[in-house]
Amino acid sequence: MKRELYKELVESVREGGSILRGNKAPSRQFVYDAPAVRAIREQAGLPQSDFALLIGVSVKTLQHWEQNRRRPTGPAAALLRVIAHNPRLAVRALHQEPRS
Repeated sequence: MKRELYKELVESVREGGSILRGNKAPSRQFVYDAPAVRAIREQAGLPQSDFALLIGVSVKTLQHWEQNRRRPTGPAAALLRVIAHNPRLAVRALHQEPRS
């Protein structure tokens, strides 16, 4: 690694530590609204057990999301946005058998 890049990396790690300790404010912050999981499930017209099975998570995970104890991330959050956009189409698509 080039000396200059190494210096940048070390500086960045130190800055991150300073931000985590509260000694410095971050230069920018990204905040994403959590999807309203219960509302999305209700739009789809499914009970918790069926909805959890449909999206491939445990009922307990779904309950944590609905009660805002945890937040869906990554593919789960993306799938919830798709379902929220068009619940009927998404549920129908998810119920189809994969093509061979």
